[in-house]
Amino acid sequence: MTKKILVTGADGFIGSHLVEMLVRDGYDVRAFVYYNSFNSWGWLDDAAPDVAGNFAVVSGDIRDPHGVDAAVEGCDKVLHLAALIAIPFSYHAPDAYVQTNVTGTLNVLQAARRHNVVHTVCTSTSETYGTAQFVPITEEHPINAQSPYAASKVGSDQMALAFQRSFDMPVSVLRPFNTYGPRQSARAVIPTIIGQIAGGAREVKLGALHPTRDFTFVRDTARGFVQAMNSENTIGDVTNIGSSFEISIGDTVSLIAEAMGTEVEVIQDADRIRPAASEVERLYACTEKAQKLFDWSPEFSGRDGFVRGLAETAVWFQDPANLARYKIDRYNI
Repeated sequence: MTKKILVTGADGFIGSHLVEMLVRDGYDVRAFVYYNSFNSWGWLDDAAPDVAGNFAVVSGDIRDPHGVDAAVEGCDKVLHLAALIAIPFSYHAPDAYVQTNVTGTLNVLQAARRHNVVHTVCTSTSETYGTAQFVPITEEHPINAQSPYAASKVGSDQMALAFQRSFDMPVSVLRPFNTYGPRQSARAVIPTIIGQIAGGAREVKLGALHPTRDFTFVRDTARGFVQAMNSENTIGDVTNIGSSFEISIGDTVSLIAEAMGTEVEVIQDADRIRPAASEVERLYACTEKAQKLFDWSPEFSGRDGFVRGLAETAVWFQDPANLARYKIDRYNI
């Protein structure tokens, strides 16, 4: 087992689940969290008793090369998740996405190179593919960024792969499809639906209902990072992880309502509709490469797996203490 693992973006949704998994698997974890005056560690403030106190925390800003370098020093492997990810906000603040996602990744790569990190795994997104030109989407699918967010992640991915090719660095890119689960931000569609229903609404406000997604449960995504990190087969390559199940947003609403034992009416909110050419209409992952390279497959797969994941997510959001952390009456971009 390696000496120390650095997780950037450890205070976020996926990052906090990943830190928990690594700690429980016996790894020595250093969590890089976004500095703030409240001294908040994000979701790590609520780490389970068997995890709390068993990881180190470094506060900083992924855009600051000096702070990133200090965080990377002494680590054997780096799992880089820190990013701005909300698509609607990227329409408002594209500069911030370039600074955080492209320059931030550059800072991680420079530090990893300087400190001879054994393996760096950078996080991509299925949004880099844009609307599917064929399904299931393999890693050979054309790249087609349809939002400033997606464009910044394309830049991040290409920077990572360029460093591997230019400097023979052990770098790989993991490309998750639509991760969901407990702790996810309300800017995502599943928490938006669950949060409104849990708050008592029976008219759910949403944007487009026809696009399809491949929703991947967060523990499957976290396990993908751990397995990819421990495989040399991924170096210099991009690998998808997804649930191997495609469903429309409209049908997702129905499954969530069923899981929560209620009926709802969907009201389309014009403010939540994305520009037509920017909306990704279809995403559906091929995960054969992940199975081949590092023996990964989703535990929450197919319709049955999605139903199980939604049920677990809904239970978490329905806890009053958890729901109170969200502004469910507002549109969170």
